[in-house]
This record gives sequence, C-alpha cells and structure tokens, in this order.
Amino acid sequence: MGTVLPIPVSAGSLGTIDMAQAQVLRMPSAPKRSAVLAVRLGLQGDETRFVLEMSERTDYRVATSVGPTQVVIDLPAVNWQAALPGAGRGLVKAVRMTSSLTGSAQVVLETDGPVRVANADFLPARDGHPPRLVLDLAHADLGSLMAAVAGPAAPPPPRAEEKAVAMLPEAPPPGVPPVGAAVVPAANRVGALPTLPPDPPPPPKAAPVVMVPPAPGAKPTLRDRTPLIVLDPGHGGDDPGATSVTGAYEKDITLAMARTVARALEATGRYRVALTRDGDVFIPLRERPGKARALGADLFISLHADIVVGRPVRGLSVYTLSDKATDREADMLAQRENRSDAIVGMDLADQSAQVASILIDLAQRDTRNQSRRLANLVVESVGRDITLLNSPLRSAGFAVLTAPDVPAILVEMGYLSHPTDARLLATDSHRRRFAADLVRAIDGYFGPRRTSTRK
Repeated sequence: MGTVLPIPVSAGSLGTIDMAQAQVLRMPSAPKRSAVLAVRLGLQGDETRFVLEMSERTDYRVATSVGPTQVVIDLPAVNWQAALPGAGRGLVKAVRMTSSLTGSAQVVLETDGPVRVANADFLPARDGHPPRLVLDLAHADLGSLMAAVAGPAAPPPPRAEEKAVAMLPEAPPPGVPPVGAAVVPAANRVGALPTLPPDPPPPPKAAPVVMVPPAPGAKPTLRDRTPLIVLDPGHGGDDPGATSVTGAYEKDITLAMARTVARALEATGRYRVALTRDGDVFIPLRERPGKARALGADLFISLHADIVVGRPVRGLSVYTLSDKATDREADMLAQRENRSDAIVGMDLADQSAQVASILIDLAQRDTRNQSRRLANLVVESVGRDITLLNSPLRSAGFAVLTAPDVPAILVEMGYLSHPTDARLLATDSHRRRFAADLVRAIDGYFGPRRTSTRK
C-alpha cells in the first residue's frame, strides 16, 4: 500500500482533513464473531454520532470517500442481527448494509456533503450497555479539499504512526486508495491504537491521485476576513420587471430595498457589501452571479417581487436552486474545454475528467447545503415580522442562483399584485424591518461557522 499523510487539525477547525486520502482504524482481533445488536444515529452538538452495539469487540475498518460522499465501515467477522435506521439524521442521509455468507459486512453512511471522522473508538461494555463502535462525523471544509487537489503530486515521507491502509468499496487492485478519501489523524482518535505494520508498495499500475497540504508559504485555503455579501436588486434598465398595482416598477422597489439592506449590514461592522447594480442599468442574468464570484463573495442574495393575476396571493418566499437545475449546471461545467474558472480559485484544466467532476459535484453540493441553510434562517427570521407565503421555502432553476461555489438565495419579498404587499414594499419602515430581519439571519449563518467556506 502507498502511505498517506493527514493534515493537522486545529481546535475548532471545520475540516482540514485531506479528502484525497484513505484511512483505516484497526483493533486487535476478537476471539469470536461478534453480533451486531443495534444501530443508532444521534446528534452531538454539530457532529453526527453513529453507534453499533455489539456483543463482542471486533475488528473494523473505516474509510471516507468524496465520490460519492460517504463513510464506509468494514466489519470482517460479524453476525448481523440489527435493524437499520429508517431515516437519516444530521450529516447522514441514509444508512445501508451489505453482508456475505462468510460473515463479513459493510455499512455505508451516505452523507449530505463532505465529512471527516472526528472520532472512531470501540467503547467497552459499561453502565448496562454492551460494547459499542462509535463514530463521530463532522462537517469537512470544501476549500481544503480543493486546495489539496492543486497541491504537489506526491507527499513527503510520512511518520510511521501516520500510515494507513485504503479500504475500497469495489475491490480495485490491492493498495489503490480511492480518489478523494480522508484520513483520521491518530490525535483525533479516542484511546490508544496499535501501530500498524509496514505496508507493501503499491503495484506499478496503481498511480493514485495523492492530495497533500499546500507547500509552506502557499496562499491559505480559507480567508480570515470580513465576509462579503453581494446583494442583487432584480431587473433594471430596459427590464422593469413586474408592475405594482400602485404603478411602481419592481426594478425600483428592489434597488431601494437593496440599498437599505446594504446600509444595515455595513452598520454592524461585521460585513462588507456590494451591489450587482446601484443604478437603473440592465445586467444580464448570468452576469449577476458572475460579479459575485469575481469579487470572492461569501453570500449572494437576489431581491425580487412577484406578481400573480386573478388570485389574492401575498407573502414572502425564499428560493434556492433546484436539484435538476444543479445537475444541468454540473454537466455544463464538466463539459467545458477550459475548466479554469469552473470553481473560483481552482484551475481544473489540468485535472482528469474524474477529479474535475468530483470537485465540481462537491462544490455544488456544499454550496447547495449552505444555500438551504441560509434560506431556512431567512424564513425563520423574517417570519417573525413579515407575512410569509404558504410553504415559503422553495426551489427553482433561476439563472442568478447557478454559481457552483457561492451560497445563493432569491427572495421574493411579496406580491406587487396584492395591495397590501405593494403598499408595504414602498415604505421606508417596511424596508428597515426587512433589512433588520435579514441581518439577523446572516448573523445566524456566520455565527457558529464564522470562517468563510470560500477560498
């Protein structure tokens, strides 16, 4: 097997594990086959805990993968007697298991984005509980993963205690780590683990893609800086948008709101703000998220007002990009001859189609998750003061939401076809109320994870 190096994890880090590595944790051999008695998923703060209750301590191996994003637990000798959880929880979307006649089993945790194994340990029987295999999964930062791909082609010699063996889900040649697997450093494991024996060299045809930390002095992956919020007032210039029952144009209402929100954000001293337009000018839809990407935005918020004919509909709603639209965008990015700008800060032109597709998918998945998180916070905050549309969280294929690497939402602030919404959207007091609610939502977004997800 080839050897791999972990990236050191600092306290409170959101994920500096190199996702192109593989990791295996080995325990001493059990004297007899262990029975799997129960399977549980739970939450421990920001981490998701997976537990296997077993009759005996047993061997196990754990590997994380990014294509697709999942955690695989290999149990070479067990008697499976437990039911799997019926639904996912936390970072785990689903749990599935396959077993063989020889008694081996493989448990796959399908995750909602890249994760790292913050802890893996076999706890002894105590307090009425049988022995338990416990895994704690934490959100892994996408920036570190993408920087790793651009790093050197081969790592420096590892220390003996950092060696690991790759576990592959589809039985490729022995010793070939999967593209995009992660290592759990020994310092992150609970309890002392035995030193693994030296691994045999990889076969000549293996040539896996090895991702390592950037060279000393390289540009840091994450920026410790004031977050940049890009506000996008909908329509403008020759495109007035919808017309209110009062005769006002959507383009003027959205610009006035964007300016009010910008002042409120800047007044906190916690954010920088940019507008895609600060006047009555026309900007093509695709250029709007492009401006956000060019500026290195941390969030993109597009402001609009809706209209419907023949029905007295009113209320605010928030849109994120639909999954089908995301798939179309991924295909377009992956098929470009020049992929140098597919992901901001990453030149994928020299990467293989497989690696480029994995990184584009990861960027989109992480962005989609962060966009949905922001949308939930906005609905929760705004809903305290402003009327919401029924089912206010929605998704659609809006062109302004298609950036693969900038979390983005589109806020339909109300219906200009409804007299009440039309009147409110034209008042300073309503604009200030909306701005305050939006600032509160953005504070919540950056609160527990202040570090930017962008490079």
